[in-house]
Amino acid sequence: MNVGYWHLLDNGRLQCDLCPRHCQLSDGQKGLCFVRSRRADSLVLDTYGRSSGFCVDPIEKKPLHHFLPGTPVLSFGTAGCNLTCKFCQNWDISKAHHMNRLADLASPEDIVTMAQASRSRSVAYTYNDPVVFLEYAVDCALACREKNIASVAVTAGYIHLKPAERLFAHMDAANVDLKSFSDTFYRQLCGGHLQPVLELLEYLIRETPVWVELTTLLIPGANDSVQELNAMTQWIVQHLGPGVPIHFSAFHPDWKMRDTPPTPLATLIQACKIARGNGMQYVYAGNIIDRQWGSTYCHKCDQRLIERSGYILGAWHLDSQGHCPSCQTPCRGIFESKPGTWGARRLPIKVPH
Repeated sequence: MNVGYWHLLDNGRLQCDLCPRHCQLSDGQKGLCFVRSRRADSLVLDTYGRSSGFCVDPIEKKPLHHFLPGTPVLSFGTAGCNLTCKFCQNWDISKAHHMNRLADLASPEDIVTMAQASRSRSVAYTYNDPVVFLEYAVDCALACREKNIASVAVTAGYIHLKPAERLFAHMDAANVDLKSFSDTFYRQLCGGHLQPVLELLEYLIRETPVWVELTTLLIPGANDSVQELNAMTQWIVQHLGPGVPIHFSAFHPDWKMRDTPPTPLATLIQACKIARGNGMQYVYAGNIIDRQWGSTYCHKCDQRLIERSGYILGAWHLDSQGHCPSCQTPCRGIFESKPGTWGARRLPIKVPH
């Protein structure tokens, strides 16, 4: 499929303008993402309509704790990525350089059919970054919206603002991976830069109705210092507001960082306490099962509003308006009068051909 966001240079190369990498391509070359390639004087998305598989997940797995809790979400991705994170937890998909990794052909209409058949309330563009398959994600989101199915972007947010406007105009929620608050970390471990991600976050919060939550994978010795966590959470409160939820997620050794140890529970709890101390209202520990740091609390009176153990919801104390029953303080998010009952199930499904 021919795509936009590029221009021809005086030297004859074609520059991709989707993200800050600005890959410059000769005819037949692919960008670093490996899925956007030059063919003559056009840019083509090689993975349009092709997926690495479909699965119905709990929405909490994205992770989203304030967007339709307890409901099922149809999740899928394609292949490729525009960052080169050495700690990638989905490297077999995001780093795939072979189109035969994409086993399923699915039109946007097929995806709507699967979402309806599985009673999914939303579709998540995930596993690899929807930034690199923007046009496919947008077409799927448009088809979903016609059937009142929400769309969720799970993304690292490494994208220019003009294409971001197009992508997020069709998203209802996003979990953005804020990998670190250090440009050195981004350069050395991700092959990118921090500033474009911060600019995207400010755009999403200030100029769109998209529900946004953040995730930071805490890697021992790399991005878990008290100084960095203080700087990051203070910036979030000042620039995004105290009501943006953040998930501090536990790292496990993977891809090119197999010699780095897993994140200790104490590090996750320390990060949560730092965020709370700096004014963040909704703070979670992820990739672990911890009832205390997985639950949602009223930021005014500290009553537990939504109990969680892993992906399983327990006691639900929000009133029908999404308020704390004790002090009537609103809990920020997209809630219904009752939670969903999907639980922790993971259900692989097939394209209906």
